[in-house]
Amino acid sequence: MNKVLVMAVHPDDETLGCGGTLLRHKCEGDQIYWLVATSMKEEDGFGKNEIKEVEEIIENITKMYNFEKVFRLGIPTTRVDEFPIVKIVKGILKILIEVKPNIIYLPFMKDVHSDHRIIFEAAYSSIRTFHCPFIKKILMMETISETEFAPGLKEFAFIPNHFVNISNFLERKIEITKIFKREIGKHPFPRNPENIRALATFRGATAGCKYAESFAILKEIR
Repeated sequence: MNKVLVMAVHPDDETLGCGGTLLRHKCEGDQIYWLVATSMKEEDGFGKNEIKEVEEIIENITKMYNFEKVFRLGIPTTRVDEFPIVKIVKGILKILIEVKPNIIYLPFMKDVHSDHRIIFEAAYSSIRTFHCPFIKKILMMETISETEFAPGLKEFAFIPNHFVNISNFLERKIEITKIFKREIGKHPFPRNPENIRALATFRGATAGCKYAESFAILKEIR
């Protein structure tokens, strides 16, 4: 049995980036955990109803994946760059020590969204081997609307080297994605069922299956 932790900067990143893989982990008897880095706060201009809606979505998503536990860092969603990275590192490390996952899914280090890059940096600082010897595999996710909009230069390119067959789980992933109503739009807006299916089809063709999710492995210890 694996213990899997996905680090989502915003709620929906876990589904866009590795929703099918999480469903497969669960189906195979693994324990899955969800870390949500950011939270909406009234003092940052978000309304009570908007915050309530997001909290209800997080509750529904938790049930749909059947996460063992959900962790919240509570970083203001509009002010990640202002939050002391030392506090983020300590918060992540505390969760890692509690869960002791052997597989970690992180945002791509060059995602266009600065919040993703900051959380990646903090997370990677937290998971050094002498801190977390239980972690055996570290992967970066391909998150639609963030990963593909990184600058088109080789040093920013997402180059997958690990593929997961999600042919039996794509429909469920799309169903879960639709819960994030505010984040979904019509084509050619990148976050939509048509584009999710297209990317899964393309990655599946590379991997030799109907649908796949792709990742970049940063470290694997066997």
